[in-house]
Amino acid sequence: MLAPSVLSACGGGSGGGGGSDTFKIGAVLELSGESATGGQVAKRGYQLWADTVNKAGGIEVGGKKYKVELKIQDCQSQPSVGAQAAERLASQEGVDAMFGSYTSGVQIAMNPICAKYKVPCIAGSAESPANWKDQPQFTYGIIPAVDLTAAKAVQAIVDSASSKPTTAAVIGVNEPFSDDTALGFQQGVKQSGLQEVHYSLFPANADLAPIASVVADKNPDIVAVGGHDVMLVDVVKALKAARFTPKAIIEHYGITDASFAKALGKDADGVLGISVWLPDAPLEDKVFGKASEYAAAFKKAYGSEPDYTAAGCSTAGEVLQLALQQLGEAPSLSEDAKVKLNGILAKTDIKTFYGQVKFAQDGDHFHDNTALSPILVQIQDGKVVAVDPPDASNSKMIYPLKSWAKR
Repeated sequence: MLAPSVLSACGGGSGGGGGSDTFKIGAVLELSGESATGGQVAKRGYQLWADTVNKAGGIEVGGKKYKVELKIQDCQSQPSVGAQAAERLASQEGVDAMFGSYTSGVQIAMNPICAKYKVPCIAGSAESPANWKDQPQFTYGIIPAVDLTAAKAVQAIVDSASSKPTTAAVIGVNEPFSDDTALGFQQGVKQSGLQEVHYSLFPANADLAPIASVVADKNPDIVAVGGHDVMLVDVVKALKAARFTPKAIIEHYGITDASFAKALGKDADGVLGISVWLPDAPLEDKVFGKASEYAAAFKKAYGSEPDYTAAGCSTAGEVLQLALQQLGEAPSLSEDAKVKLNGILAKTDIKTFYGQVKFAQDGDHFHDNTALSPILVQIQDGKVVAVDPPDASNSKMIYPLKSWAKR
């Protein structure tokens, strides 16, 4: 008579590990080092999902609710440390699943570890196409790879400009994501019929003054920059110091986070970027409600507006939550259960407050969510607004930019 109850508590007779009232979810994040600002953004996104689930009583499986515990490891913005952290979470902490890092460099180092231990990993941030070309069997990405978005953004600038630009310069940091972003911008320059007057990649710790000087000498209409948050701020400062104001400057990723405009003040106005989600999007789901309600909850918790990376990380949690419910097994999950969970994640096709999530089944973007379309955004009066495509925009693009000296 006791046997069915015992089996239920252990997750049933189909391979569930059982023995716990909590799903343990690992996360490897850049909480220190050069990418710590972005790492904190990703952490807040994951944490808001966990807090939202736990506030509702937990993830419901078989009529019982199980709380979520995040086991977060600091990779110090170093891929090798990230790989070690992922291995520790999988082999020692016994996590049921993982969330990915902020940067693609760390994520790429994590992917083979997740495959080795058969632990599903959902990356809410990483955007380099290098994450997906090797077809990682246990890793999934919420945000479309940057090669699917950067080129389209350049074309959008050309199409939206009040006077047609003719030249462009492309620069970027020589590391995964940033160099892929630069290549995407370069592709967009070519496809748009612009003349490329300068292209260069540089180390993350490079002195930007001589780079800005070279760009200024070329006098391009558009400057496109591949990099992460802090470096993007420094590029604007370097261009201003060189007394050069391009007609348009586009940077990706970083400008959608509130810290960018705060760091630059009025000098941030007019800077363009790429997003795949905005807080006023007409989207909703049963976990977070409307996009605007998610944004309000994030601001209440952290005192700032969420950008698309934070929201993407929260969406990673929602995707995992729905997959765990479909799996129907209690924590802690056995290896067989994790493999089944991985199969469920691969077939994800849902609509969320973030938009559609559907992972590619083959090709160079294997397991990446290719269902979202890019939005060209611009900082205007300190706020991020959509300027293209027309059906998503709420403001006209400022072009050409006012010189730094006249702001």
